[in-house]
Amino acid sequence: MSIVDKIRDIEAEMAKTQKNKATSYHLGTLKAKLAKLRRELLMPTAGGGGGAGVGFDVAKTGVARVGFVGFPSVGKSTLMSKITGTHSEVGAYEFTTLTTVPGIIQYKGAKIQMLDLPGIIEGAKDGKGRGRQVIAVARTCSLIFIVLDVLKPLGDKKIIERELEGFGIRLNKQPPPIYFKKKEKGGVNVTSTVSLTHLDTEAVKAILSEYRIHNADVSFKADCTADDLIDVIEGNRIYIPCIYVLNKIDQISIEELDIVYRIPHSIPISAHHGWNFDDLLEKMWEYLDLARVYTKPKGQLPDYSAPVVIKKSEATVEKFCNTIHKAILKEFKHALVWGSSAKHQPQKVGKEHVLGDEDVVQIIKKTN
Repeated sequence: MSIVDKIRDIEAEMAKTQKNKATSYHLGTLKAKLAKLRRELLMPTAGGGGGAGVGFDVAKTGVARVGFVGFPSVGKSTLMSKITGTHSEVGAYEFTTLTTVPGIIQYKGAKIQMLDLPGIIEGAKDGKGRGRQVIAVARTCSLIFIVLDVLKPLGDKKIIERELEGFGIRLNKQPPPIYFKKKEKGGVNVTSTVSLTHLDTEAVKAILSEYRIHNADVSFKADCTADDLIDVIEGNRIYIPCIYVLNKIDQISIEELDIVYRIPHSIPISAHHGWNFDDLLEKMWEYLDLARVYTKPKGQLPDYSAPVVIKKSEATVEKFCNTIHKAILKEFKHALVWGSSAKHQPQKVGKEHVLGDEDVVQIIKKTN
């Protein structure tokens, strides 16, 4: 029996099982089995070689990477060509793009790589088509654009989300607040700071025993589900922000557009006419969560033409120095900062100081 058949059998059994308190133990075990089989399916077979397939390995350039994911013929290639000026094969028939097509966009001084991934087909997570390679590249992206046809958005959205979830990609989510640590002995110790409605100690033990873990500390800081616990145990999940790009709005009425605007994390556009690209790029910038920091040589005006772009979550003076050159920190004495993060202009700071967007930094070196 192949892995795909085993997955299908478990999914069928889960669909038949009623969800209630009595079956939560059984469902938790099934979900754990399913996650293990999915992982086996993703892992390349030993000694097979072959790699990711022709045209799929793209060198990472720029400060961030945005992947276009969607079904064939929803307008990904047209959108890519219009935004980046890169030519990706465009046609009015399905499966026009067969390999990953990279392009670069300069936005707010940042160089952002765009990847037009081949059309996903349903069943990609089960190894159908070239879906596996497509989603393997999607896992390396900083942000995913799921391009949907506005005439059938919600059905397609669910299918693509299911395919990506099957590959361990979690869209617009944060890692679950679960502390999990294996230990040598002492059994399973379950604690929680809130009351758990989806799991109890027995269900947690059942999921852990499916992974042959019999000694561990598990602490819940929120009301988590069996899926959340499995994600933490598996440890290979990737949390990526995502924007739903609803294309072909030139084919719907104003009233319908009003409804479409209510879909969370979405931007309606027309790739063919180039409508609403400004909103899309602005939202992209917001979701990438980047900060621009300008350099100021001593006695000169700041250089606003080439900002150093870093993630806001990592925007310290130390990261700023390392991004320019690794050797700077060896001679670092302190920095002068102008901008939103400074209490007064300029503020003398150390390398732990957290920078804000569009701050200006001058590095003062040690004098020998």
